[in-house]
Amino acid sequence: MSSIGPASFTQGSVKGHLIKLGSFMAMGSITLNIAQLMEAIYLGYVGTEALAAMGFAFPLTISLFAFAGGIGSGASSGVARAAGAGDRASTARLVTHAQLLALLVGGGLAALGGLFATEIVTTLGAKGEVAAMTIAYLNVYLIGVPFFMLSIVGSTLLRATGSAASPGIIMSVGSLMQIGFGPPLIFGWWGLPEMGIAGAAWAYVLSRVISVVFYLGLLVRAKMLFFSTSQLVKSWGAILHVGGPAIASGLIQPVSMLIITRLLAGHGHEVVAGFNVASRVETMAHMILWSVSSSAEPFIGQNWGARSFDRVKEALRTCNQFCLAWGVVTFVVMISIGETVVRYIDDDPIVVEVASVFFWIIPLSIGFMGIMQVASSCFNALGKPIPPLTISVVRTFVVYLPLALVGDHYYGYLGIFTATAITNVVVGVIAWRWNSISINRSVLRIK
Repeated sequence: MSSIGPASFTQGSVKGHLIKLGSFMAMGSITLNIAQLMEAIYLGYVGTEALAAMGFAFPLTISLFAFAGGIGSGASSGVARAAGAGDRASTARLVTHAQLLALLVGGGLAALGGLFATEIVTTLGAKGEVAAMTIAYLNVYLIGVPFFMLSIVGSTLLRATGSAASPGIIMSVGSLMQIGFGPPLIFGWWGLPEMGIAGAAWAYVLSRVISVVFYLGLLVRAKMLFFSTSQLVKSWGAILHVGGPAIASGLIQPVSMLIITRLLAGHGHEVVAGFNVASRVETMAHMILWSVSSSAEPFIGQNWGARSFDRVKEALRTCNQFCLAWGVVTFVVMISIGETVVRYIDDDPIVVEVASVFFWIIPLSIGFMGIMQVASSCFNALGKPIPPLTISVVRTFVVYLPLALVGDHYYGYLGIFTATAITNVVVGVIAWRWNSISINRSVLRIK
């Protein structure tokens, strides 16, 4: 972490590098999702209404992740190039200004969310006690948004400056703290007031604050932070060159989630709760694919810069093959134990039925979603942020939402879940083909 040298992924085993890059990221991602699953388990004891409230809050919380991920992606792109060139001054400047941008954007989003939380929740279709619980959760959650932004961006910056292990370790520690903080705050243990769903939000906020302290401490130790606004506009422009389209791409998913949640709400809050619980269980498997695509990005970028095109193609083949295999594994696991896990969280018959249908339809298709994410990461690594944005637009507005609307009209939530699976397969194949053609044409032009 303290030293920054030339690219390190252009020599040695391709699979070995990808495994090393992905393992710590997967560890952090899995523990993060375990924390989210434990949060669902805790709230299952509070009641089905609390789980439904989490489902209504999800589109807003995932929107915030889009901003954090976009800024992180843009910052990582510039920081990695500067670090690879051994330019410590530019690296430190970009790291510092990226954190300032994250703090500014996080504060602004928290303020806007606080102002319009009630309107957003009402628009989603939440009513009565469920709406009140959703607003209570968001009012606390939004306090932690600036810290959430700093932690996500800090994690990507640490990886970009050469630290493979520490981001995953800190993410894991933060998730374990969230798991530990949850019961005392939710149920009122050890003399604390019983806060219910708001306690779950406080557990999240506290864990993010502590994580940020660790991230900033490591960046300061590596002399990657300094207090200066010199060339601030230039830094933000470089970050947003890639980060802007990445944010736009990330925001498209919450738009679809807003619409899908509204469609599911038409079938009752138990259906929303079942979808929310099943999504949290399935997301644990999906985060492995996210780790694969995120790990591919720095590897592909370095080898493309070194003109090691065969290594780039081998990395893409390896990642895509893993994604398909992982999709099969996920399907088998979900249909084997998924219903049991859901019953442990909430034994409401409708919740269990909805989750069971989800597990039979969607998990087998997530391998193709992983292929789509690998293609998007590859485009970003090559400095082409527009294709990933185009893929997101096509996936949501051309394929997914039209299919979901038709499916909901004729088959209810079964039709919505089927539309999700079809979309994953179709767009995954399109993204893979587009990426392959782009790679081959670019190699020919360079040679």
